[in-house]
Amino acid sequence: MGSQLHSPVAFFEYCLQVPANRIGHGVFSAAQLKTIQEIITLVVFCGFSVLYLNEPIRWNYLVGFALIVLAAWFIFKKW
Repeated sequence: MGSQLHSPVAFFEYCLQVPANRIGHGVFSAAQLKTIQEIITLVVFCGFSVLYLNEPIRWNYLVGFALIVLAAWFIFKKW
């Protein structure tokens, strides 16, 4: 069942990412766009795993996500 749901989830992510990449390239760098893409993927996957797979979010996942947010801060910070 999980593999049957993979295609709609991937299509949903694709629908969000491709227009954002085309529109956003004039505003964001390629590294920033890739960061946005990965954060969207993590948010969708996190929701999917909690709501559909009934997996809890553990503390170490939250620490890992927090480090990704920190990485995004460094990528988007104007130096």
